[in-house]
Amino acid sequence: MIEPLKVLIVEDEALLAMELESLIEEAGHSVVGWATSSGEAVDMVDSTDADIAFVDIHLADGATGVEVAEHFRRSKRSMVVFMTANPKRIPDHFAGAIGVIAKPYTMNGLTSALRYLQEGVRRPPPESVLPAGFTLSPAFQTVWIPTAA
Repeated sequence: MIEPLKVLIVEDEALLAMELESLIEEAGHSVVGWATSSGEAVDMVDSTDADIAFVDIHLADGATGVEVAEHFRRSKRSMVVFMTANPKRIPDHFAGAIGVIAKPYTMNGLTSALRYLQEGVRRPPPESVLPAGFTLSPAFQTVWIPTAA
């Protein structure tokens, strides 16, 4: 069995963060913390041992989710997946993030994305098919989706 993921939630809407935490834990993974602003998220990058950070683009202190992703990429401590209703606001290079899960997401969609991410983080590349509702960044497409021979 593959080791469960440790997830950091960066989301400023408490109800969404609590729902996401519940879904992550129901899928067998653990939540190591959550942040509501870019400042909190940056402070947590060194104090948590998260494998993945689910990061909203718009946080309590503005459209700072991309800055959070860039900070996480530079720290090399956690990988980022954006969770947003505004995927067009993500830069073409995805700020180093693995990809994006579009809001609103479903329980089944999130569970499939978590399985895919777990495989990709623990034993890359993922064996599962790329889940619907999850878009890989261009950088991870070249690594996680082998080209057909």
